[in-house]
This record gives sequence, C-alpha cells and structure tokens, in this order.
Amino acid sequence: MSAQNASSPRRAAVVINPSKSVGPELRASLIRLCDTQGWAEPLWLETTIEDPGVGQARQALEAGVDVVIAAGGDGTVRCVAEVLAGTDTPLGLVPLGTGNLLARNMGVDISDPVSAAYDVLNGTERTVDVIRCRLNRSEEENVFLVMAGVGYDAAIMADTVDVLKDRMGWLAYVEAGIRKLPGKPVRATIKVDNRHPVRRRIRSVMIGNCGRIMGGIEIFPEAKIDDGVMDLLVLAPRGRFGWLGVIAGIFGRKKNKRESAEYFQGKTAEVTLELDEEFQLDGDHVGTGKHLAIRLDPGALKVRA
Repeated sequence: MSAQNASSPRRAAVVINPSKSVGPELRASLIRLCDTQGWAEPLWLETTIEDPGVGQARQALEAGVDVVIAAGGDGTVRCVAEVLAGTDTPLGLVPLGTGNLLARNMGVDISDPVSAAYDVLNGTERTVDVIRCRLNRSEEENVFLVMAGVGYDAAIMADTVDVLKDRMGWLAYVEAGIRKLPGKPVRATIKVDNRHPVRRRIRSVMIGNCGRIMGGIEIFPEAKIDDGVMDLLVLAPRGRFGWLGVIAGIFGRKKNKRESAEYFQGKTAEVTLELDEEFQLDGDHVGTGKHLAIRLDPGALKVRA
C-alpha cells in the first residue's frame, strides 16, 4: 500500500519516454481514464537522455503512488523495474516501443496504450522474477526482465539503425542480424550454479527470463517469468555451415544434443571471455566486457496487469 490516506483516491505515476510518445493527447487520455476509474490525476514524469527512468521511478516512490506505469519501450521498463524491484510498489506497462518484449510475454495489449493503462488500473498484482547482473566485476548491479546477452545478439542491438526501427519495427533487428552474421568466435567459460564449467568458442551467450523475442520467436521455450530459474543459451557455430547447426539446435526436437546451441538452467551464472564482447540488457546496448556475473532474484517485482 502507498503512504496516501486510505480515504484518498489511488494515484498512479506515469514514467514516459517522450521520444516514444504518441503525442500530447496520450496524457489527456490517461488523465481522463484515471478520473473515470476513480483514480487521482497521475503524476507525469518524462525520461531524458541523461536519466532514462531511474530517477523518475525514485521520484514516484517518494510521492507514495500506488503503481508506477512505465510508458515506453523495454529500456524504460527495465529502468523503472530496477527501482521497484524489492519494494511493495507494483509496475504497470503501457507499451510504446519497438519490441515491447515484456508486454508481449505477459499478454499486455500492445496495440492501444489507453487500453493497456485501463488494465493496469483495474488489474491484479502478480510477482515476477528479475535477474541481476554485474559486468566486468563492477560494484554496480543492473537488472533485466526479458533477456541479456554478450556477443552476437548484443552487437545486433548496438548496430540496429534507428531510422529503420521507426520504419520497419522489429524487422530492423533482422537487417542488423544479417549484417552481423560474419564474425569470429571467442573463447568462453560458462559456469551455471555450482556445476562444472563448460568451455566453448562462442558467438553469443544469451540469458533469458522470458521465452519470446522479436517476431514471436520462442527462443527459450521452457522459460517463464515466475518459475524461479533463468535460462541460458550458448551459441557456438562451427565451420562454414555452423549457423545451420545453431538453427537446428534452437528449433529442432533434440535440444541440447548439439553443441552449436546448448541450453542451461540455473539460479546463478558466470561468463568469462577471452576478449571483450558487446553486452546488452533488454535490448539496450550497455558496453563491452570480458566478465558477466548473473543471479536470479525470484519474485522480486510486483506487476499490475
């Protein structure tokens, strides 16, 4: 519960990425919606390039709101969730981005922002897992909700053309993926929980908290956002036709029978690379590194939908 008086109407905060907004009419529509649903006028907080959502989410918590609605893409959602994880204040989703992967995985309406906001105001809470990670043994810990990766998939995120994203949507990532297919593997050591580490020459290591990615592809078929485990996919194509082995390993019936694409599950993981590789969190390129430490925080975030 919020710090507001029990007799006062509930209040939402909207942390919105203005670059993703459909225009000033959205704010007016959400104000009207809150009024018709018996909620107070929402606290309206716009993100900036310098602060993509963390500071705004903290401001919302200090205001004692009943729910913080992340209105934007997966990057905005991730920044808001980073603040809300471990608190009693739930997250709401109004998808405005290109991928909207968390919303898609949770069955949120991605076609109508006002309808999505209605579902937040009238929905129920559920708890979901978050994954916490540290890059290059940093003291700073970040969270993600959908997927993180080092290598090929992160290079795609770093090199996707923004103009194409605006014109083509998620197909822009396909274009970048084709351009990034050529490349050299890097030696990696992957340790999951306390098991014996595996060593591979990888193009990518992906860590999933949800199953589906762009285009509705279910790359982690066993992943659930509240199952208490995280899923890892190691991509290690070999030879001229190595990517065919990857495709067979992901979409074939005999998963984990091919080293080209191997699946693991656990609560902690550590990835150590011979050379620096690109790194992404929920579709945001966040730098390069040789070491990644990951741990699951089960049921750490409340989501209202």
